[in-house]
Amino acid sequence: MASLLRAYNAALIRRPMLAQCATGGVLFGFGDVIAQQLVEGRGKDHDFTRTVRLGFYGGFMFAPVVTKWYQFLNGLRFSTPNKALIYRVYLDQAFFSPAAVAFFFGSMSMLEGKGVDEATNRISHAFVPTLIRNWAVYVPVQVINFSIVPSHLRFVFVSVVSLFWNTYLSSVNAREQLGPPHDLERGVEKPTEA
Repeated sequence: MASLLRAYNAALIRRPMLAQCATGGVLFGFGDVIAQQLVEGRGKDHDFTRTVRLGFYGGFMFAPVVTKWYQFLNGLRFSTPNKALIYRVYLDQAFFSPAAVAFFFGSMSMLEGKGVDEATNRISHAFVPTLIRNWAVYVPVQVINFSIVPSHLRFVFVSVVSLFWNTYLSSVNAREQLGPPHDLERGVEKPTEA
């Protein structure tokens, strides 16, 4: 196990984009498996297409952008470590997170074969409650990430936390797919605006 971790760490340093894209794909896909099996209780009715779609999104759409984003944030220089921490967390949560939340719901709609209208509708219903929950989770996570985690491991650290976040996103996205009438039929409560 230790040799596997050393090899992974070396891959993160030598080929960060490849290693982080693979990590993103696996963890987004696994987050969907957890959502379908443990949260939704789908059992044998598992939607494998949905899992592949989430894995594709994580590995080919989300991870490359996040990898470049972290490279940008890590390249910023500040006069003190405290300023660096405050500004990196601020930039991440004020600019990147809102874009990432909208991008997720829009991308999922398009990958599901819906159209721009459905993507717009899904974003308008899920954006605010999801972003608020994102801030509750990721502000403290990013404080830890930017203060004590080595820069080449920041994506990995966030990805591990994201396993649970991806489970949440997958569940919210599935509810948004069903729409309001189905939510009531299934006894699922829709996220409300705060």
